Amino acid sequence: MINYLEMYGLTDRIRNTALLSANTQLARVIGEQKELYRVVTEDGLHSAEVTGKLRFNAVSRADFPAVGDWIVCRAVANGPVLIESILPRFSQFTRKMAGVTTDAQVVAANMDTVFIVMALNHDFNLRRLERYVTLAYDSNAAPVVVLTKADLTDHVSEQIAAVQETAPGMPVQAVSAVAGQGKDALLPYFQTGQTVVLLGSSGAGKSTLANWLLGAQVQATKDVRSGDDHGKHTTTSKEIFRLPTGGLLMDTPGMRELQLWDTDETSFAQSFQDIEALAQNCRFRDCTHEHEPGCAVQAAIQAGTLDPHRLASYRKLQRESAFIARQTAQRSKVLEHRANKRRYAN
Repeated sequence: MINYLEMYGLTDRIRNTALLSANTQLARVIGEQKELYRVVTEDGLHSAEVTGKLRFNAVSRADFPAVGDWIVCRAVANGPVLIESILPRFSQFTRKMAGVTTDAQVVAANMDTVFIVMALNHDFNLRRLERYVTLAYDSNAAPVVVLTKADLTDHVSEQIAAVQETAPGMPVQAVSAVAGQGKDALLPYFQTGQTVVLLGSSGAGKSTLANWLLGAQVQATKDVRSGDDHGKHTTTSKEIFRLPTGGLLMDTPGMRELQLWDTDETSFAQSFQDIEALAQNCRFRDCTHEHEPGCAVQAAIQAGTLDPHRLASYRKLQRESAFIARQTAQRSKVLEHRANKRRYAN
C-alpha cells in the first residue's frame, strides 16, 4: 500500500514529533492559496481549512499553516479536512509582510534547500540578492544561488564572479532552460524526500525552471515583456511537486517586496563574511567603519578590494533589522495584552 506521507518527505523525526489522538492524523501542507489548503495524508490528497480554535489562538500570520508544514488534522464527513495544529518547523523562510503591517509571513516551511533564483538579464541585482542571502541563511536551510536565463547574457563568467563575491562560500549555478544547460548540477539537490524551495522576484524564471526540472508543464509561464526582458508574474499560489527522482520542489509566487524579519546576527555574519572578516582587523572593537583611524573596512574600500555599495547595503540592512526588532517588540506587548484579555474573558 502506498504511503503518501513518505512520498512527501516524512521522516521518523517528524513522525515522533506528532501527538495524535484516536481521530486525528498526520499530514503535510502541499498547496495554499488565500488560506485554502491542499494537504496530503497517508491515503492521499485532500482539501483543508483551519479550525476555528486555531484561527482564534493565532496571534500573527506566522501562526497559520504554510506550504511545507507538517500538521495534525481531523477528517470530517462530506467536508474539508480540519487543520488542528502545526508541528514545530525545522526550517522556514520568513519575511516581513508587504506594506506597513508589522507581521511575519512564512513563505515556505520545512525545506532542506533554498534556491535563490535570479535571472542573468535585467533581473540581475546584487543588492537585492544580499537580502535573499541574509533571509536564506536565517531560514536554517541550505542556500544555493541559481542564475537563470544564461542564454540571455554574454557575461556569464563575470556575473557568476560578482555573485560569488556577494554570497561568499555559497554554491552558485548558472542554468538555461531554453538552451538545456545546467540541469545536471541541480538534480543532486532533489534526493528522495528532500524539499527544495524556489524563491526570487517576479520574472526571475522560477516557473520555467520548475517545469524544466519536473519535465512537465505544471506551471503556467508567459513571454517576457517587450523592452526590458522581464518575465510576467504568473505563479499566484504556493505548491509542492514531486520530481521523478523522488525529490520535492516547492514553487512560490515572485516577490516584488522583500523586507527582513527578526534576522539574527549570525545570519548577517554569514551574509557579509567579507566585511565581518575585515572588521576583525579594525583598530577599535566598536568601529563603525566610517571615519575611525585604523579602520580595515575603509582601508579595503580605498584599496579597491571592497565595493563601497556593499558596505552601504550592510549598514542599510542592519538599520532595517534593528527597526523591525523595535516594531516587533512593541507589537508583542500589544499581542500579549490581547491574549491576557482573552484568557481572563474565558
